[in-house]
Amino acid sequence: METIYQKTISTPLGEMIACAVDQGICLLEFTDRKNIEKQFKSLSKALQSEIIKKEHKHFRQLETELGEYFEGKRKQFEVPVFTTGTEFQEKVWKLLREIPMGEIRTYKQQSEFLGNPKAIRAVGTANGINKIAILIPCHRVIGSNGELVGYAGGIWRKQKLLELEKAILF
Repeated sequence: METIYQKTISTPLGEMIACAVDQGICLLEFTDRKNIEKQFKSLSKALQSEIIKKEHKHFRQLETELGEYFEGKRKQFEVPVFTTGTEFQEKVWKLLREIPMGEIRTYKQQSEFLGNPKAIRAVGTANGINKIAILIPCHRVIGSNGELVGYAGGIWRKQKLLELEKAILF
């Protein structure tokens, strides 16, 4: 049985909780995210493990990279991530990681990239249960009407993350 390590990290947009296993970061969420307890239960069940508050080697790299990101000095994350989802969810999350910083896509575009244009809602649902905020950039996906919709960390944070990424690039 693998142990899941947990730590709280401060960011300019609020406190975040990080969880890690030896394969990588498996959760990164804002502490005030709605349904955060559900995320913990889901992770614990998927890995058949308990979550303990303790340091892990991946946290140092994560904190460094997040710091650089928020300072506008990092465009890509190199800290390993470890996801736990269905085959479809894994495809959606992989596709999210391919959206270049500073770009946005709609849920419809994401479903088309997956080769299933009718899967807009399923893509939205998979985005919504992404457990690794920022590193798997679900904040880069918006509604077809151009509105910022559906961000569990709060729409205001989605806006701030998109503004930060535009500033990093320009």
